[in-house]
Amino acid sequence: MDSAIARTGFTLNGAPVSLDAPPGEPLSQALRERLGARDVKVGCGAGDCGACTVLIDGAPVCACLTPAAQVEGRAVETLTGVYQSSEGEQLAASFAAHQAAQCGICTPGMMVSAVALLRAGGPVEPQTVEDALGGVLCRCTGYRKIVDAVVAAAQGADPTVAKGGAIGDAIPRLDGAAKIDGTERFGDDVAPEGALVARPIRSPHFRARFQLGDLAAFRAANPWVELILTAADVPGPNRFGVIPGFIDQPLFAETETRFRGEAVACVIGPAEEMADFDPATFPVTWEPLPHALTIAEAPEADEMHPDKPGNVMCKGFVKRGDADTGLANAAVVAEGTYETAFVEHGYIEPEAAFAEMVDGRLHVHCCTQAPVMNQVGLAGLLALEQDRFRIVPTATGGGFGSKLDLSAQPFVALAALKLGRPVRITYGRIESMQTTTKRHPARITMKVGADAQGKLTGMDFQGAFNTGAYASWGPTVANRVPIHASGPYSVPGYVARTQALYTNAPPAGAFRGFGVPQSAIALETLLDEIAAKLDLDPLRMRIDNALSNGQPTVCGQVFEQGVGIGACLEALLPAWDAARAECEAFNATAGHLRRGVGVAGGWYGCGNTSMPNPSTIKAGIRADGTVVLHQGAVDIGQGSNTVITQIFAEALGVPVGQVTRVGGDTDVTPDAGKTSASRQTFVTGGAAKAAGEALRRLILSLVNASETARLSLKEGTVRDGTATHTLDLSRLEPNAEGYVLTATESYDPPTEPLDENGQGVPYAQYGYAAQLAVVEVDTKLGTTKVLKIVAAHDVGRAINPLLVEGQVQGGVAQGLGMALMEEFLPGRTENLHDYLIPTFGDVPPIKTLIIEEPDLHGPFGAKGLGEHALIPTAPAILNAITHATGARLRQVPVTPSRLRVALKEAGHA
Repeated sequence: MDSAIARTGFTLNGAPVSLDAPPGEPLSQALRERLGARDVKVGCGAGDCGACTVLIDGAPVCACLTPAAQVEGRAVETLTGVYQSSEGEQLAASFAAHQAAQCGICTPGMMVSAVALLRAGGPVEPQTVEDALGGVLCRCTGYRKIVDAVVAAAQGADPTVAKGGAIGDAIPRLDGAAKIDGTERFGDDVAPEGALVARPIRSPHFRARFQLGDLAAFRAANPWVELILTAADVPGPNRFGVIPGFIDQPLFAETETRFRGEAVACVIGPAEEMADFDPATFPVTWEPLPHALTIAEAPEADEMHPDKPGNVMCKGFVKRGDADTGLANAAVVAEGTYETAFVEHGYIEPEAAFAEMVDGRLHVHCCTQAPVMNQVGLAGLLALEQDRFRIVPTATGGGFGSKLDLSAQPFVALAALKLGRPVRITYGRIESMQTTTKRHPARITMKVGADAQGKLTGMDFQGAFNTGAYASWGPTVANRVPIHASGPYSVPGYVARTQALYTNAPPAGAFRGFGVPQSAIALETLLDEIAAKLDLDPLRMRIDNALSNGQPTVCGQVFEQGVGIGACLEALLPAWDAARAECEAFNATAGHLRRGVGVAGGWYGCGNTSMPNPSTIKAGIRADGTVVLHQGAVDIGQGSNTVITQIFAEALGVPVGQVTRVGGDTDVTPDAGKTSASRQTFVTGGAAKAAGEALRRLILSLVNASETARLSLKEGTVRDGTATHTLDLSRLEPNAEGYVLTATESYDPPTEPLDENGQGVPYAQYGYAAQLAVVEVDTKLGTTKVLKIVAAHDVGRAINPLLVEGQVQGGVAQGLGMALMEEFLPGRTENLHDYLIPTFGDVPPIKTLIIEEPDLHGPFGAKGLGEHALIPTAPAILNAITHATGARLRQVPVTPSRLRVALKEAGHA
């Protein structure tokens, strides 16, 4: 044994343990890798996220900052331990009842910290919860459900939740128990013992030529190295991407890197040696080259990709009516130029995967939002048929769009293919933030005109989006934004032009809204300027302009039902009028503190734009009446496992508790499409409804029962009015999977291509939203505190109201971050210390108003929700700041320094 390694003994969850750890090894590493305590999560390794929180002698600490040697003779408790206590049991029940765990990656840190608070005694109020849990970050929930759960547990409140599971029942997550008790397995939790570790070698420069050195000499000096991968080792075309025609990102750069963090090689070796490996010792020389990071720099920069002059990746265009005439005839016009920043997804789980060869096939276990897309991408890179890959999604600790793209998967897949041994990879936080996709920065110029009564007459939108070094989802952004930039309003004259530009920044991709949140900031703040010029109430002016059933959108699409924006805006009226009065009274005596209220609307087309967008669901029944749902829609915290099961059970006519769910393994579930674009409830839910109905028809036909009959599969009966039929499934021959009855159904929303002017049917449905924000601005400091949010969301039909509230609150928190603090600066904010996301203290109480305007196509009338939840938040906050201070903001985030400049321009000292 190395003399530097000392044996450390302590108690872990009440049991004595000991381990050998090198000096300085973090306790988090020792617990996870040496003692198998996978309930301890590592989100940053720097004490910034709190996911690794454990109790040491009863006190919460970050295990990633605590050397393992420091717990000699002490008592360590992880979630597994505290869960067994009376406080843990009460808290777990309360977390489930309140939907306080969504993706679940931060839940161990939250639970452990909350148990310490409960054990401390004393009153537990929302503020004490925020203080005690403030060191733990969450990106999904918006924190308010967590606060509610802890307060309720402290008060001994009955955690009774809705029973049943019919459509409209607010039942807890069907997959929630494992998230709360620590047994859920994420990307870094599933690799077998002894798996080799992969470590990419990445560029430290925004753009550089490079040359690899003597790899044979490096191998000789490091005999533990099992494999070095470079571009020469990629069997297929060394390119991947997500949109045909824009597959442009190499797995390994070949002669030149285009962004900081781009991989040029990958070293694979045993875990112990790789833990000490310094990538700076890898033989590569760099020649930095001129680079461009911004939209302004892109047109004059060196051409980054062949046949892309001016670094323009693609363009988007929508035109309806005559915008120029509408603006010329307007009584008032408001215009402005806006800038938004790169925004980091900030999920608490960094990317992780492991791959192994099994019977000649590659099995890849990974955190992903799109398992079949992973199959397709890996098949291209490795020049293998798609069926040679099995993608087994682990639990995904947040995604928000970035985990649609390939990231870690190709490195381990290629290594496992070449070595025939299991290989794992887990990104560090800096690596994750350097290399994975971001929200597109935008530069937007917009004009909006209205007549003297406030009716909109014309809009002109020009938007440029920074897509970074590679395309990713840039084409989707460039083409979705022109469709949405009008907002959910009736506009007779409209034109929108967009372009996505290549730069040497990290690739910008999908992030909850695909560019629509950026365009909403411009439109919704200009609408407030129109209202101010005409001395109109901003909310009532929006109501007067809101789209309604039978009116054409800017794409010429007409919906006969389900246009819910008017109902959303009207639902805000009581809170709006009250808040305006309260702010006026406060401002009369508050001095340098000023309060204001703002409002904004939003809409979002669910699913792909004018493209096929199918999902497929399979279900089967065994001879004993067991119902199995093969559900491949990845649940990244939004609740698809629960909602789709509820839809299927309702359609079949059985209690949701009688449905066994299997998913989303590509070997056992059909393709339910990617988890993005607010499509799963709508599209996969549609397939689940069809599968349930098909299976029900088969059952009813066996006994010649009517459509209204009631099924009791476990009892083997079908009750049809006063008659009871015996259902003997045992007489049926089971198939290879053991099912005596099966149904496989697909649903693809009806859309049509757009013409040269962007006219057509881009989406079968839109979801609608309106939000109100109340803020307090300190005009001396330039700080903004959001005091309250009221969010009205049209979801068509709330399949599960508890999950709706969770999605809305999480989206609001991300919109707040975009508005006030989140700005990814390549090379500068590549960790969760310098890059700020909202914490407990930043997110105010959020009141959710659920609006139900049933959609024609959605299952039981349901619409998607995920994207809509954050689209109105930032503009509502900006409008509230303007109402409070008169300052008009054209750039987000509204940092104190930017706000102070605007305040001075508005006349504040």
